[in-house]
Order: sequence, then C-alpha cells, then structure tokens
Amino acid sequence: MTTQTIDVQLPIDIKGIMEILPHRYPFLLVDRIVELEKGKTITGVKNVTMNEPFFQGHFPGEPVMPGVLILEAMAQTGGILACLSDADMIGRLVYFAGVDKARFRRVVRPGDQLVMKLEMIKQKGKVTKMAGKAYVDDQLATEAELMASFA
Repeated sequence: MTTQTIDVQLPIDIKGIMEILPHRYPFLLVDRIVELEKGKTITGVKNVTMNEPFFQGHFPGEPVMPGVLILEAMAQTGGILACLSDADMIGRLVYFAGVDKARFRRVVRPGDQLVMKLEMIKQKGKVTKMAGKAYVDDQLATEAELMASFA
C-alpha cells in the first residue's frame, strides 16, 4: 500500500462519489459522504426513497429495503474510505470478499435516511476489512464486518 492520498473537501456529493466508485444507478447506494478520517473512519448517507427499483417487489404493500442492499451501501461507503486512504485503489473494481457478524436490528423503509459509519480494521495490499454500522434516526439498523478485495 502506498501512502499517496487525494485531497477531498467535505461533504462529498454524488458527483464526487461517482469519481471514486465505479457503481452507477440503480446500484450506486451512497448519496453523500459527511465525515472522513483517511485510513480510519467514514460516515456516508443514503436517502431511501419509494422510487428505488427494489421496492416494487420487496414487498408490495410493505416496502422494506433488502438487508443485502444495506450491506452493499455500507460496503460502497467503505470502498470510498479505502480509495481515499490509498489513491492507488481509485478506479479499481472492488469485490466483496466476506461478511461476518451481520445483524439486522431495524427495518429500513422509504423516507428513512440511512447513516453508515465504518471503521477501518485493516488494509493490506488489495484487501480491506472494516467494521460497519448503519443507523436510522440514531437507531442501529444493521451492523457487520465487511471484507473487500480490489482488482
């Protein structure tokens, strides 16, 4: 891992996020980065709206954000931290390598704002491990340890 980083100004809006991550609609699940300490922590925001494509089938009449997409939103937020902590990672594809200790504590619905806080556990070479928690209205919704590998 190099020590090269890139300069950023907070908050990072969707245009800035799209310069860092390769994800695009409908699979870009982070709207804004509001806090960042390179190599350590990041806080990202996802505004959950009824016009998300997954709500058509999950579930009709009782819209709930799928847990795997909450984990994906957390992973994308963590990917931004990894990229901004090591500029050599920017532009590389990021693959999930593992999920441990995942727990879903609260349902996430349209109108909620998902606030994702991740902490770097380890970044060695192309592999990153982070601990993450996602909140709605300061209530813990989801927590997990996430591992990713950069191509």
